Formats: sequence, structure tokens, C-alpha cells
Amino acid sequence: MKLQSSLRQKITLGYLGYYVMALLIVALSLFTFLELRLIDDKVVLGEHITELFDATLEIRRFEKNYFLYRQEADLQESKRYAVKVIDLIESNTADFAKLASAPRISALQNDIRAYLALMDEYAGTGTTDAGQTELLDAQIRKAGKDVVTIAEEMAGTERRRIRASLDRFRSILLSSIVLLSLLMIAIGWALSRMVVRPLKHMDSCVEAVSSGKLDRLSTLSEDREIISITQAFNHMLGELELRQKILLRSEKLASLGTMLAGVAHELNNPLSNTFLSTQILLEEVEESDAARRKELLQQIEEQTERAHNIVCALLDFARDKPAKRKNVLLAPLFDEVILFLRGETASDVRIVAEISADIALPADRQRLEQAFINLIKNALEAMGETGEISISAAKRHLSSDSAVSRLDEGDKSLGKCFHGGDAVDIEIRDNGPGITDEILPRIFDPFFTTKDVGRGMGLGLFIVYEIIEEHSGCISVESEVGRGTVFHIRLPLQSVDKASK
Repeated sequence: MKLQSSLRQKITLGYLGYYVMALLIVALSLFTFLELRLIDDKVVLGEHITELFDATLEIRRFEKNYFLYRQEADLQESKRYAVKVIDLIESNTADFAKLASAPRISALQNDIRAYLALMDEYAGTGTTDAGQTELLDAQIRKAGKDVVTIAEEMAGTERRRIRASLDRFRSILLSSIVLLSLLMIAIGWALSRMVVRPLKHMDSCVEAVSSGKLDRLSTLSEDREIISITQAFNHMLGELELRQKILLRSEKLASLGTMLAGVAHELNNPLSNTFLSTQILLEEVEESDAARRKELLQQIEEQTERAHNIVCALLDFARDKPAKRKNVLLAPLFDEVILFLRGETASDVRIVAEISADIALPADRQRLEQAFINLIKNALEAMGETGEISISAAKRHLSSDSAVSRLDEGDKSLGKCFHGGDAVDIEIRDNGPGITDEILPRIFDPFFTTKDVGRGMGLGLFIVYEIIEEHSGCISVESEVGRGTVFHIRLPLQSVDKASK
């Protein structure tokens, strides 16, 4: 059975990697400390070797002075430095053995002792025997030279050892730093690939959902935590979608209530005409001729058909049907909307629609009707008892380059709706009180309303925005306090794939 990966396990492995790296850093620090101590010991030994070598040089210097000037002080100084060399060798024999072999160190000691003996003998001969003096002089010089040679060899060896230790320490330190850096990069890359990348993918999916580009989150990770969060988020999206449908239905029912008043008013006319024609027919049934009876019956049929059409339109609006787009003529659609809202329209409010009869667009008639009802109803409520609402529409052709964020040259900002093609620009204008600059940017937000509590949920314009977007269109508004409000709507005249938006 394959074990499911876990984000926590990956993070734990990442922590373990950093712990291992921390241990390696501690080990490197300990190594550096020990190596520096070894180098320090070698430096101290180098100081002794330097002291030994300097002492041998001093022996030779005072020896030359003695040979030249025959001063007793030079002789004593030469012998004192020779004794110092012997003391240095005896006190550091173990350390010096690291730089020269035991026979070599023994030879150095013997040469120093022989040197002292020769110096004493040379001092005792005086100048009586020139041949003996020259012989002793040559022997002393040779012994001094041998002492300096051995001391110089030991000093050179110690310098090379210190340099080699420093080079080795430098190489190990640099190699360790490079390896630790590579290890840190590798661990960081692994964590980024295993942990950060799935989280970034989820973040991009959430952002896409928030902008309406995705319906559900997808995940590239097999980690339990990521899968659990994704499933929980998708469940939440499903619940939100369900709640939104419920709210949309509530708003639709509210719109339906508004329409009933207008429908009741409209039904009263054909019913009254039908009733009147029936009464006349009953009163004149014996006296009227066939032509008169036929005329009255035709009037009854026309008024009944008119009432039937009103009721069918109402039922179509109220009935829940799956979204199905077909060509819808815009002018009759607005006529029907105005008809539905007649009961809400004050006697001193005029609604004027100037729309060409040949403008048709692919749309869900019921949804588009609801959007226009919400818009015009808002205008009616804003204007009160007097005012005028004008509705106009015009076709236009947009190239792919002109599908920009403006309807016209004015400040009527719209999002990029679709990429070129034939479109219709709809304008709904009222001369009401207008909308303040503080409120204007928020009017399409869900649940935002300026009405009193109980008079609206703040979903009307949000639903309008959603419906227009469903039809691959876009909507914007411009308003000035005291001078009215204009809603600009742009809808494509051909079906548009939303994924290409």
C-alpha cells in the first residue's frame, strides 16, 4: 500500500536537512578551532627556531669581531650565545625533533660544544704560534658555518610546515564553505519544489477563483494537507455557489413581485375590453347581424390573446429553466420590461426607448430581462415621482485592437469585454439625483445598499453585473450628483467563448 505524502513530512525532512547542516557547521567550527591551535603551536615552535637561528647568527657575528679586534667582550658574547643555543636545544628537543632527525640535532649539539672548545683553545694560544692560530681559525669558522647551516635548515623546514598548514587549512575551509552553501541551496530548492511550489499553485488558483476565471481549485500536489485544503475550499465554493443561487432566486422573486403590479394593471385592460365586448354581444345577439357578431368575437379573441401573452411572459420569467441562449430581439425585450414595470412607474415619470427593430443578440432572455428590470427599477426608485428614463442602443463593429477599456472617448471605463467583432452598446440614462463619488465605486458590490433596512439586500446591481458578464459583456456607470446617472452596457452580437476573454 502506497503511503500518501505529507506536507508536514516534507517540512520535517527540510528541518532535518538544516539540522544536519547546522551540525556540519559546528563540526567545521570545531575543526577550525583545533586547526588554529595546531597552527598556533607551530608558530610558537617557529619562534623557538627563529630564536635558535638568530642565536647562531649572533655567534658568528661576535666571532668575526673577536677575530678582527681581539676583544674579550666579543669572545664572551660569542660563547654566551653558544650556551644559549645548547639550552634551547635541550629545552625543546622533542619539538625540534619534528624539524630535523635525531642525528642532525645531535650533530648540532656536538658542533656547538666543539665550537666552544675551539674558541677556548683559540683564546689560549694567543699569537705565539701563527700556524696553530690559522688552523684553529679555520676549524672555528667551519664549526660555526655547520651550526648556522643546521639552524637555517630547521628554520626553513618550520616555515614550510607553517605555510603548508595554512594552505591546507585554507583549502579545507573554502571547500567546506562551498559544500555547505551548495547543501543549503539544495535543501532550499528541494523545500521550494516540494512545499512552496504547491502553495504558490494554490495561491494562483485562489486568485483565479476570486477573479472569476475558475470554478474549482486544482492541485498538482499529492500531499494530504494540500489535498485537504483544496477539497475544503472546493466544498466552500460549492456552498457559496448554492447560497448565491438561493440569493439570486430571492432577488428574482422580489423582481417578480414588482412585475406583478405592472402585470395586474396590464391584464386589467384586455379583461375589461373582453368583458365589454361580451356584454355588447349578449345584448345585441338577437338584433346584430353576423358581421357585427364576428367583429365582437374577433375583439374578444385579440384581447384574450393579449392577456395570454402577458401571462406567458410572466410565467417564462418566473419559471426556473436552464440557461439557454437564442437570438433575442432587443426592442421587444425592452417593451416587455417596460410593461412589467408600468405598475411601479409614477404618473409623471416617462420611460422612452429608442431601439432599432433589427438588433438581435444571443442571450438567455429571462436572465437579460431580469438585469434590465433591476436597472430600470433602481432608476425609478432614485427619481421618485417625476423624471425621465431614456433607453437607446446602437450597433458597432470593433476590431481586435479597439476592444479596449472604453466605450467611447468619454470617461466610461469598462473592462476588456471581448476580442473584436460586432457589438451593441446599450445606454440607460435617467435624470435623477445621481450617485456620489464615495458610493459610485461600490454599487456593483454584493450586499452593498444605501436603502433603509428591510428595503433591499443590495444584490440588484450585483446580479446585473453577473448577468452581463455571463453574456460576455461588460457594464459601467457614470454619474454626477444632481444631473442623473447613465449605465453603459456592451454586449456581443455573436456567441463568445468565455474562456477566451
